[in-house]
Amino acid sequence: MQRRHFFCLVTGCVVSGIKPLMAQEPPAVPFIGRAGAQHAGKVLAAIQPHSDDIALLCAGTVAKLIKEGYTGYMIRATNDDMGDDVGEPGTVGENVLRNEREVSEQSRVLGLKQDFALNYNNHRMSDISRNELICRLIFLFRYLKVDTVLCYDPWAHDEENPDHYVLGHCVEAASWMAGRVHDYPEQIAAGFAAHAVTDKYYYARHPDITRIVDISNSVETKIDANVCNVAKGPGGHHGSKLRAELAKQGRKLPLLGDDARSADRNYIREFVLAQDRELGRKYGMEYAEAFHYVGPAAAAIGGTESRIESYIRQNAVPVK
Repeated sequence: MQRRHFFCLVTGCVVSGIKPLMAQEPPAVPFIGRAGAQHAGKVLAAIQPHSDDIALLCAGTVAKLIKEGYTGYMIRATNDDMGDDVGEPGTVGENVLRNEREVSEQSRVLGLKQDFALNYNNHRMSDISRNELICRLIFLFRYLKVDTVLCYDPWAHDEENPDHYVLGHCVEAASWMAGRVHDYPEQIAAGFAAHAVTDKYYYARHPDITRIVDISNSVETKIDANVCNVAKGPGGHHGSKLRAELAKQGRKLPLLGDDARSADRNYIREFVLAQDRELGRKYGMEYAEAFHYVGPAAAAIGGTESRIESYIRQNAVPVK
């Protein structure tokens, strides 16, 4: 970039038809169709640093894609040994076991085929070898033939937890490198073909939103996934505890129903999913999730491979 162009972007002036950055129109937000696309034969990996991330931030989209034909897998980076425990205080070992069992149950209710535990220490991913993690992810992407990942946005703002952005950066690198034959060729020699990840749904606390997903038809499954998450929050029987506390005071909330199960599910629906409900209403949906979506690179930027395929379709003729 020329200096005068940079200066104009900073000061807000316009030279030679260049608009200042803040004056440019924000990109339109695309949608995933309400009717649902068909994805038979495709594979997704729901990737989370901790046991509660998928359930809270993208379980509705995971469930939606599974219903539309994806085969799915869970990958959890840490063992949650230092994870918050909203129930009875436990030891580090008890935390690990409880979260392991809860992630297994989350995977089942979401319809995922298997969950993989990478077993790094919670809140300690800043000092791990990133190349090691990238290599492990590349292996899984090739082995499972992953087409789509859902993971923390590596470039999101306000991420206090280092596990979030370290994992995000490694997933982004591995998604690309998994398709390159010169990266870890011993994996290819062992029978795992190069296979790049082409679709990335990045979730975050404050995502740079480029895609809204209508999860109205999969919201019950998202509630089920959060019910499983007892150790770290949403499934910690908050609804039934609140219902019991109000009963001691001679009061009740109709929202919480007449039994513990209804109380816990309705509590999650009303309070935990409030943001999903508000986002959905903004776009004419009942519930929605937001992502920084990155699609196939070649198609997105008119890359060489995309142009070649298009040219062949338009110009190829039979051999005489």
